Parts: sequence; C-alpha cells; structure tokens
Amino acid sequence: MTAKQALLVLEDGRTFHGTAYGAEGEAFGEMVFNTGMTGYQETLTDPSYHRQIVAMTAPHIGNTGVNDEDAESGRVQVAGYVLREPSRVTSSWRAERSLEDELRAYGVIGIAVQGTRALTRHLRDRGAMRAGVSTAETEPAALLERVLASPDMIGADLARVVSTAEPYVVRPDGQVRHRVAAVDLGIKTMTPRRMAERGCEVHVLPATVTTEEILALEPDGVFYSNGPGDPAACDYAVTSMKGVLEAGTPVFGICLGNQMLGRALGLGTYKLRFGHRGVNQPVQDRATGRVHITSHNHGFAVEAPLDGPFETPYGRAEVSHVDLNDGVVEGLRLLDRPAFSVQYHPEAAPGPHDATGLFESFCELMTR
Repeated sequence: MTAKQALLVLEDGRTFHGTAYGAEGEAFGEMVFNTGMTGYQETLTDPSYHRQIVAMTAPHIGNTGVNDEDAESGRVQVAGYVLREPSRVTSSWRAERSLEDELRAYGVIGIAVQGTRALTRHLRDRGAMRAGVSTAETEPAALLERVLASPDMIGADLARVVSTAEPYVVRPDGQVRHRVAAVDLGIKTMTPRRMAERGCEVHVLPATVTTEEILALEPDGVFYSNGPGDPAACDYAVTSMKGVLEAGTPVFGICLGNQMLGRALGLGTYKLRFGHRGVNQPVQDRATGRVHITSHNHGFAVEAPLDGPFETPYGRAEVSHVDLNDGVVEGLRLLDRPAFSVQYHPEAAPGPHDATGLFESFCELMTR
C-alpha cells in the first residue's frame, strides 16, 4: 500500500514533502527541534511543548515504543511531530504500544521527511517560527495562508491551559520532612516524584493560585515549575511569587519558574532565536566553576547583568548559572532571601543526572 503523502510548510514559505505518520488532518504551531537521542516519549508528553511542532534530530525514532510509566503528563502535548525515519518495529520489553498508535490515539499529526537535517539548519539560521503540517492539503501556498493566520508564541498565555484544574498531593513513601507548595505552570510528572523521594509532601496547585492560597498551606517552601508560552503573559504567577518572596518563604523555580523569578525581581525576558531543547546543554555554576550537562526545553530567557550582584526589591541577587554555548542566563540566586532558580530541568527524565542535587539544595534551604 502506498504511504499517504503529507506536507510541512514554515511561515517563511520553506516547504517539506513527506509521508503521513500518526493521525491524519492538519495542525499548526511553533516549529522547533529537539536534539535528544533518547526519551521521545517524555518529549512528546512534556507540557512545555504545548502548541509546538517538534522535529527530532535523531534519525531513527519509535524503536522502543511507548508505555504507561514514562509519560510526563496525562497526554501527548505536542501540536505536531516531525521525524526522519520511523521505526518499523517496536522492540522493548517495556513497550505497550507503538509510537504511531499513540500519536493516532491523541490525534497528533506527524510527518516523516528525509530533510530533518535541512529543517534543523534552517531553523538555526532563521529561528523558530510558525508552521503547519497537513495530510489533507497538497498546495503549499494554501497551507501557508493558514500558517500565517495561526497565533504566534509571543504573548501566548499557555501555562494556565496545561496546568492542573484541581490541587493534588504527591506524598513520600516514608516520613514527611518538608511540605512543598508546587505551582503547576506545566509541571512534569517526574518533578514532584523527585521531591517526594527526598521526603517532601508536594501539594501541586493550579497556575493561577494566589499568594494567600499558597501560604494558607503553611509550606516550608514554594516551587514554581516549567511550562509553555511567553513568560510575559504569566502576570498571575509573577504576582503570587512576589507575595511569597515578601513572606520570606523559600522559593525554587525551574524553566518557566526561573523566568517568573526574574520578572518578579524586575528583570525582563526575551524570545531566543531557536531556543534550547535537548539533553546536552553545558551549563556552568558560576560559584564553583563546575559544568553540568543539562536537560532543556525553553524558547524564552531572562535578561540579567552578568558582571556581579544587582539590586532588586528583595535585596541583592546574582546570575548563578550560564549556558556555555551562548552565554544565556541559566540561573538566579537571591543573596538576602531564600530563593533560587535554574532555567533547566533537574528532574532529568529523560536526560543526564548532573543537576539532581538542586533538589537537595532546596531541601537544605527549607531546613535552614
């Protein structure tokens, strides 16, 4: 049987022809690429990829299938999926379904193209941009019109879209050492588990939770999670964080949570050219000089001075980590209050384990 044809069109008119993979139909989103060699199931289910079409740079995808244990949320989050060569066989003792069946189950349109390398080089040169993938449209010009009419990522408030509707609790197996209020801006399943492994009782709260609701839990610390969209659109999370900082409660933020801390301190945020998405970003801890290989998924970053401590409404702060590839701010630390954040993902599922010690640092901060 002849494979069904599919079409991928970027907003600058660049067109890729391929074959359909997954569900049939049409989807639009921001076109980005992920450099991870493994962990495609975690990538697909990461809420930070909401409303994005993700291209995998690894050439062979789908060989280990999918299972019910590795998902980072309750569904596939990507708007569309681009890969070079889909695996013809699912071969893993943990596999419960094929990748293509999973995409079909969640209505995610995919396309297999020979030019994923060319696509990635184009995005590195031109930057992440809107795109459309279709198994129904055959005319690139017609699909391009709909791409140009689709919403842009700048100004997109997506954290409240992917956040939990109701609070829930993740408890440790043993004794409770700390109570953590975790603001869900797009939290990954593994994150509260990592804290629970360290004796934390984690109360996961909706993105729009207020300072008063957070402090009513009498938490030992407050965690702000990763998430999708433009940080400038998340004023509700910035407001709640300001209140938590005023109260002096320990704060730990990752990814979008790092950007929320930056904005709460009065710093700006900006859109990166093509973002950091993968499991191999070298980040230096400026206090120790140690370099961590880290897992990333973000398209925005914080603007902050790199030449030493700077003043904020909550005392002095400093840039704690930087990306060695491009000098992007990768972490913030307050010097006069118990608060810090990083731009990467220390839960590392999938990815390296260099940064898991940050959860211990958070626990130590709560203990002190």
